Amino acid sequence: MPGLRIAIPVAWLGLANLPFGLFGGLALITMPQLLAARHVPEPQIAAITAAAMIPTVCGFLVAPILDVRFNRRSYALVFGALTALTGWFSLSQLGSLGVLTAVLVTGFLFANLFYNALGGWLGDLVPAGHEGRLGATFTTGNVGGFGIAAILFISLIRGLSPTWGPVAVGAVIALPLVLLVVVPVSTAERRSAQESFGTLLRDLAQLLRSRVVLRTLLLFCLPASSFALTNILGAVGRDFQASERFVAVLAGTGVTAAAIAGAMLVPLVIKRVPPLLLYLAIGSGGALFTLALTVMPRTPGVFALAMVAENVFQSAAFVVEATIIFRSIGDDNPLASTQFALLQAATAFPITYMQALDGQGYGAGGLTGGLLTDAGLSLLACVALLPLVLAWQRRERLAA
Repeated sequence: MPGLRIAIPVAWLGLANLPFGLFGGLALITMPQLLAARHVPEPQIAAITAAAMIPTVCGFLVAPILDVRFNRRSYALVFGALTALTGWFSLSQLGSLGVLTAVLVTGFLFANLFYNALGGWLGDLVPAGHEGRLGATFTTGNVGGFGIAAILFISLIRGLSPTWGPVAVGAVIALPLVLLVVVPVSTAERRSAQESFGTLLRDLAQLLRSRVVLRTLLLFCLPASSFALTNILGAVGRDFQASERFVAVLAGTGVTAAAIAGAMLVPLVIKRVPPLLLYLAIGSGGALFTLALTVMPRTPGVFALAMVAENVFQSAAFVVEATIIFRSIGDDNPLASTQFALLQAATAFPITYMQALDGQGYGAGGLTGGLLTDAGLSLLACVALLPLVLAWQRRERLAA
């Protein structure tokens, strides 16, 4: 599809990421609600959603197809449309849990390929110095789409007929794709399918030999700014005497607003503070706040403060991560989507293992144990990374 060559502010480009967040909200919020209403046991619901998220961690293995032959806008449009169609189809499979699980896994794979095609494409286009603004709206598209889905989709499904409810959900996921047709295509070199598929391992090896990629992988794989605590707070509302309804309302509105606020704050400071140092500052500041929670009263108000603040910190960290990734891509990078996918997968790694460790800490020492585990490991990672980050900054200044 030929691009319409019109000027678009960089700050708006990342909002094209809305379909990724919308599908995530459908799979992780709406779908569990629908299954619970059908009296599906909670462990089975958790297993279905956990399986659905597998492509978010290992989807980078198929990302090289996005750097093949066709432009990345075409891939983004195709996989975005497939994400919407899968979302619609999944709502007709609630009575067959095996099929539903396979559909959700496939949908997250499509959504992940859309996300990586978009990230590699926009990362190749964004002018130098504007990566922070792009990172902010890219994150806003993700968390904003998730929040919209959490609030809107269940109302559409309950309020419309069994036929038109799922259609409306699919249409909402697809609607933001109209933003893509007005963004120019990338000019990066395209390779033939035979060349790309035949050299997958060589491509990954080439990326892993890159100094920038290696140091970014190290930065992201340590839990300096993972804030995995946000994923377990919703389950410990009872420790703060917070009702289920209070937790649900807060998760659907306050958390989304907090995440968007955190995303939009970063561009205000990232031009004054180097991204690597800002990343560690966010991690250490958030860890100190988490430590402060251990001595605060266990009340619903403190629970709300914890949920909002932790999500502000996590969203801000996401923006800085996206900024670092976009800057690492550079101009005319033939492996832009592969590199984006690999580094983005690295950001999900500490969230995964820290969630398990936080749970172990909670099991050993209750809420205080979980908070101390999350904050302590984050501070240790920040301390360990600080000398390396300062050395990297010094090397970049000398090379400039």
